[in-house]
Amino acid sequence: MPDTKNIARIGMLAAVAFVLSYIESLLPLNLGIPGIKAGLSNIVVIFSIFYFRPLTAFGIAIVRIVLSGLAFGGLSGMVYSLAGGILSFVVMLLLKKTRKFSVYGVSVAGGVSHNIGQVLVAMAVLQNSMVIYYLPFLLVAGVVAGIITGTLAAVLVKRAGDSGTQDMVL
Repeated sequence: MPDTKNIARIGMLAAVAFVLSYIESLLPLNLGIPGIKAGLSNIVVIFSIFYFRPLTAFGIAIVRIVLSGLAFGGLSGMVYSLAGGILSFVVMLLLKKTRKFSVYGVSVAGGVSHNIGQVLVAMAVLQNSMVIYYLPFLLVAGVVAGIITGTLAAVLVKRAGDSGTQDMVL
């Protein structure tokens, strides 16, 4: 039976991820290419992958995507976010499990795979393969966002490890 401390931690992390999504929706990041975002809420997902069981971390990621989609993106945006988010989560989890990648590497792979997932869905929805031409720009953006979010997530992972909160395995 999960203890109330872990349930509260999970709820707080989902809320923080939602707030970071809101903050990101306020940022005027327009580089002329649709779909480029900073991925701030991914900081929470990366942290969760390193400190919770996979199903719990996945739950936090899905709750964040659904809440953010309902609040800021609509159903269409949520479909793209779910595709990118699920692919990103699976890639990050697999790389983390290998124990060969740092938080930074996991984060960069997550940013890149998120964009790949979104492009694949866009190609399917639009039934147009020309969307693939966005991919190089989105991959660069995914690397940059992954470095930024990975740096911030690494600080949190280290601090949590230093404070002895490795007991968060729910």
